[in-house]
Amino acid sequence: MYTLGIDTSNYTTSVALYGDDGVIQRKKLLPVRSGEVGLRQSDAVFHHTQQLYGLYGELLSGISPNEISAVGVSSRPRPVDGSYMPCFTVGLSAASIIAETLRVPLYCFSHQEGHIAAAIYSSKKPELFEQRFIAFHVSGGTTEAVLAAPEGDGFSLSLVAETLDLNAGQAVDRVGVMLGLDFPCGKELEKLALRYDGDVKARPTLKGCNCCLSGLENLCRKMYDNNSEKEKIAYFCLKYIEATLAKMAENLLAEYGDLPLLFAGGVMSNSIIRKSIQSRFGAFFAEPEFSADNAAGIALLAHRKLISR
Repeated sequence: MYTLGIDTSNYTTSVALYGDDGVIQRKKLLPVRSGEVGLRQSDAVFHHTQQLYGLYGELLSGISPNEISAVGVSSRPRPVDGSYMPCFTVGLSAASIIAETLRVPLYCFSHQEGHIAAAIYSSKKPELFEQRFIAFHVSGGTTEAVLAAPEGDGFSLSLVAETLDLNAGQAVDRVGVMLGLDFPCGKELEKLALRYDGDVKARPTLKGCNCCLSGLENLCRKMYDNNSEKEKIAYFCLKYIEATLAKMAENLLAEYGDLPLLFAGGVMSNSIIRKSIQSRFGAFFAEPEFSADNAAGIALLAHRKLISR
């Protein structure tokens, strides 16, 4: 038997099944025109509607719908009152129809909870469900750290640090587009940065445990205007984000004690950032396929809800 997970985020349509053999997932990026750095929510809703059916069909190829015992879906960005984004209504509508048709339970979670659960699954650290830890969610739409604590079959999340301006993923995409890369720019910016063999000095800006990243875009623009090589600009951008996250982690550990650190979100699939923070803090990371937006964590959370009934 399987639990089905659905996630319609900015900027990925994804579906997943969780069963005894682990996770099976299918996902597809939303199309963004060259030179642009995002989508209007109305366009995101349209593209999710176009893509979801095909991905669902691929996922269930060779699997009977009768093998689905529960449906999970991300219905909002974060697990807080007032958290809302239109693109998640596409997944919620589809999940509701599927659950009603199959006469199986429907469980709603936040996109952020799904990210963290996927990172727990991918890093093979299920024991984190039973203890307190600090989770970083770093993407185009979010740059936050939350204090996670066991709660029922999942966890509760309390915000303990965040960006005060630009998100890390926004900085990556804006710098990448400036350098002529296509959105989303994370993978290509990393390839560019890995070709740089020099060194850079990055001095992050923090206010307590919170960070400020808008200065990063300005510094990269200045380097670009001064004809710095693209590889150096890309490397500086990623090292600045790395230094910022490391300082946030350092301050949070000083405040909350020696807790495990877990990193999730698309930006955390970057090998330059990951290698440095892993070596310094012994932190846990999701593999790249479970770092970027995905429905795997939603399917896992639905499974945990089902078996706890």
